[in-house]
Amino acid sequence: MENKTETGTETGKKILLKAEHLVKEFPIGGSRKAPLAVHAVSDVDLTIYEGETLALVGESGCGKSTLGRTLIRLLEPTSGRVLFEGEEITAMSPAEFADKRRQMQIIFQDPYASLNPRMSVKQIISEPLTTYGMKDKKELEDRVKALMKEVGIPEEFYNRYPHQFSGGQRQRIGIARAIALNPKLIICDEPVSALDVSIQSQVLNLLKDIQEEYRLTYLFISHDLSVVKFIADRVCVMFLGSICEIGPTDELYDQPLHPYTRFLLNAIPKADPRLRTEEKTLLSGEIPSPVDPPSGCRFHTRCPYAQDICSQERPACRQVGERQVFCHFPLA
Repeated sequence: MENKTETGTETGKKILLKAEHLVKEFPIGGSRKAPLAVHAVSDVDLTIYEGETLALVGESGCGKSTLGRTLIRLLEPTSGRVLFEGEEITAMSPAEFADKRRQMQIIFQDPYASLNPRMSVKQIISEPLTTYGMKDKKELEDRVKALMKEVGIPEEFYNRYPHQFSGGQRQRIGIARAIALNPKLIICDEPVSALDVSIQSQVLNLLKDIQEEYRLTYLFISHDLSVVKFIADRVCVMFLGSICEIGPTDELYDQPLHPYTRFLLNAIPKADPRLRTEEKTLLSGEIPSPVDPPSGCRFHTRCPYAQDICSQERPACRQVGERQVFCHFPLA
């Protein structure tokens, strides 16, 4: 019998994907008695609800992209499990997982690197369609042209190659490829960070429009908190492979509960010159090594509020309304 918490609802929302005690480590040598590994994702529990945009934020190297790729098995987890629509995909064989794979797609950060330069737009967008059985040439052509129109690429560019497009256009081609199989979940891995600011808003608006039309769920990975505020329903803050805080976007921005979240928000540049004179405490010090992370709370070596317990015990999850915070002394 299926576990209701795995397939049912929490807080009235339908769960699409759920990660439990997810760990991803990358061995880097050492000895047999003392092996070394990069602790990229450490004991993460995460729930993604159907139809939402959940943003994953944190400094570079905190494990955001690794977590996103592990959730859809582009990387195999070291331990833990992932359930998609109530089924444990981490326990599936490659053959069993093939049908679920089409429900989970990814848009990569760099549109210059993620498109094969030797393939035309037609070949790039049609590749997932042919992989999953669409063989009729006319049907393929019609579907590819419809997808091009959907993302704002003129159909007369059907036979062009990636080098003939701008960065924004290439990312639109990547989006067309991602939605070709009508997936349910798309991992957006910093999809606008490599684009000019003038193009970013166009691509973000396109992602919003497509989400509404296709009823998509997004895991939106970014280090740009201004972009996240525009697009996300909920925000998950990560530090050194662990989750610090999860909550609705407006609540989290208005009153962060974890000290690390407050430092991240303090670092957002202010557009209004009159607000720039406000004194803001900014984060100092180096990020600890993911090869040898601190004991207890991963953030305690940089936290001005840390006490003895912070270095000794990993903080448990505290539920505050709709929010979860992993801190011994959450901010009031």
